[in-house]
Formats: sequence, structure tokens, C-alpha cells
Amino acid sequence: MLERRVVVAIEEGLHARPAALFVKLAAEQPAAVTIRTPDGSPVPASSILSVMTLGARLGDEVVLAAEDDDAGSSLDALATYLTTAG
Repeated sequence: MLERRVVVAIEEGLHARPAALFVKLAAEQPAAVTIRTPDGSPVPASSILSVMTLGARLGDEVVLAAEDDDAGSSLDALATYLTTAG
């Protein structure tokens, strides 16, 4: 299993529109990705309700994980989204 720890750089955090865009991007990835807070349980990155329930805000660390042949590229794409403000 590959993991990426990233700090959310999106001003609004993972709420409303940014969460919807993140979930859309996650659903487009070849590997199934999970997201969690450092001390939380993983949830599907492609589930809007699960992602919004995390309550991730600007400056919060989240952990992305996937196990698949395409895990690296999927994690890279989602990490880039989360760490690129605006």
C-alpha cells in the first residue's frame, strides 16, 4: 500500500465546491484511493459525504492511500490538488 501525507492548502478546506472537485478527481483515477486524518479511519476519496465528514481545513494534514499498479499516479494527482491553493 502506498501512502502520501499532505497538508491541505485549499483556503476553504475540503468543504462544498473543493470537496466536490476532489471527489470528481478521485473517481477519475485508475486506483481506488482512501483519505483519512492522521488519527482517523480511511474513507473512500470518491465519496462526497465521507470526504466532507472528515472536516479537513486549511493547514490540516490528511493521508491518501491506495494499493494498485496505478497507485502512485493516482496519489500524486490527488496530492497535487490538495496542496495547490485556489
